[in-house]
Amino acid sequence: MGQLAKEYSAIGSVGAYVLVDPTIDELYHDEIVSSFEQDHVSYQLVKFGGECSMEEVERNRKNLGQADAVIGIGGGKTLDTAKAVAHFAHLPVIIVPTAASSDAPCSRLAVLYTPEGVFDKYLPLPANPNVVIMDTDIIAKAPVRFLVSGLGDAFATYYEAAACVQSNATTMTGGHATNAAFALAKLCHDTLLEDGVKAVAAAKAGVRTAALENIIETNTLLSGLGFESSGLAAAHSIHDGMTALEGTHKMLHGEKVAYGTLAQLVLEDRPLEEVKEVYSFFRQVGLPTSLAEIGIADATDEDLLKVGEHACGSDETMGNMPFEVTPVDVAHALRAADALGKAL
Repeated sequence: MGQLAKEYSAIGSVGAYVLVDPTIDELYHDEIVSSFEQDHVSYQLVKFGGECSMEEVERNRKNLGQADAVIGIGGGKTLDTAKAVAHFAHLPVIIVPTAASSDAPCSRLAVLYTPEGVFDKYLPLPANPNVVIMDTDIIAKAPVRFLVSGLGDAFATYYEAAACVQSNATTMTGGHATNAAFALAKLCHDTLLEDGVKAVAAAKAGVRTAALENIIETNTLLSGLGFESSGLAAAHSIHDGMTALEGTHKMLHGEKVAYGTLAQLVLEDRPLEEVKEVYSFFRQVGLPTSLAEIGIADATDEDLLKVGEHACGSDETMGNMPFEVTPVDVAHALRAADALGKAL
């Protein structure tokens, strides 16, 4: 946090617009503003409104004043809002994640929701953030649930990349996956299995270890590069569909993506030993393996079909799967993933 003014001064000079998660502001307000005040750098600190919606983006855009750079500090929705505000204002953006909870920090994409928390659309951006600052001491002290959510988001990277390679899908950057991109997705997967459990243990103890450093890189950079350069498929589209059910709103992005990955494994009819490995890993680190654990224990068949209809929408990434997937297929996969969790 002490480097914020220095990093800003490399890309701006008039003043920084600092968008901060309210909880992070409570915990680290002095650390955030101290470098600006010590270096006599102009800044405006604004608290994030709670949802990455076009309404929130527009509120902040109108509030920019003379700022010539945007700094986002907090979790994925705060960061995505900062990226979107900077995009529409044609300003550079500095991203400061306070948890390794998703691959949002490095990506040239913002995920927009309605003010009520229902998925709205993906907002492709013309460039990745100008600067990403990872303070691993702060991240190590973040609630462990955020790190675990990041594991869930990152775990989908390899499986979605593999689906996109098979279908030769168009990537988030408008091209097609290269061998290098898929290698990054594979490295993401392998590092999660090797260091995920160790990193969660370190985070629970509030300490920074080599395993935690590796997972912070994996959850943010490897996952971000992997999905942008290879593509998204069923897991994330199912996540988007699940936001239509109110019970999932209290769940974090990566937790829902994780369950979407389990449903994708069902859709692909992956080998049993591989499926067992995934369920075992999810349980070891604390990711959901049942409908109850994502807040929809009482979901009806109609509810799950609603998820499927959203997940298979024309703007979704389900079309990147190497075979046709229908709303009914998604509903059945969600139910089967739950049953598998009880059987394995």
